[in-house]
Amino acid sequence: MALTPLKALELLQEGNARFQANLKINRNLLEQVNTTANGQFPFSVILSCIDSRTSAELIFDQGLGDIFSIRIAGNILNGDILGSMEFACALAGSKLIVVMGHSSCGAIKGACERVELEHLSGLLSKIQPVVELVEQNLNLSHDEVIQKVAEKNVGRIVREIRLRSRTLGTMITDGKLGIVGAMYSVESGAVEFQEMFCGNAGGVNEISFPK
Repeated sequence: MALTPLKALELLQEGNARFQANLKINRNLLEQVNTTANGQFPFSVILSCIDSRTSAELIFDQGLGDIFSIRIAGNILNGDILGSMEFACALAGSKLIVVMGHSSCGAIKGACERVELEHLSGLLSKIQPVVELVEQNLNLSHDEVIQKVAEKNVGRIVREIRLRSRTLGTMITDGKLGIVGAMYSVESGAVEFQEMFCGNAGGVNEISFPK
């Protein structure tokens, strides 16, 4: 049976469950090196932060050749990242894009605190619109603002991917590709998924997951 976007998501959910239970699959990495030497067929592409605690391969218990991993501070989006996603999905056949933020994110904290540092300032400026939106809620504490910005930044990036890449947007509408936001807890090791978008003959479906 052909791999579907929903099945790709299930594989990641199952992998994260194993990670949380410390029951990772015992893989022969040298064998995987040999198996993937002549080609790769990753089923998902994951955009996540550079934070040392958020390695997608570990969090989802995946091996060599299973996922494309794109990492950048604050899991922000730019043209080169969009191009990488287009390669992963349109040319290499990945069925799912995951945009994964995380708790206690230093980049998000830096954006909230208006940190300025050479090239970092330009990166953090991409998060500022979300910061300004969340800060309108005066009832949130500083820590709550940081967490809320991290969550809403994920949703914003998911929307931007769908809107800014005609290639990816069309694949999502046609049901060939799914896209989903997620938040990883550095405290528990759990990944909580947001809504997944994937189309069919009637348009784009929005699939929700239990909290």
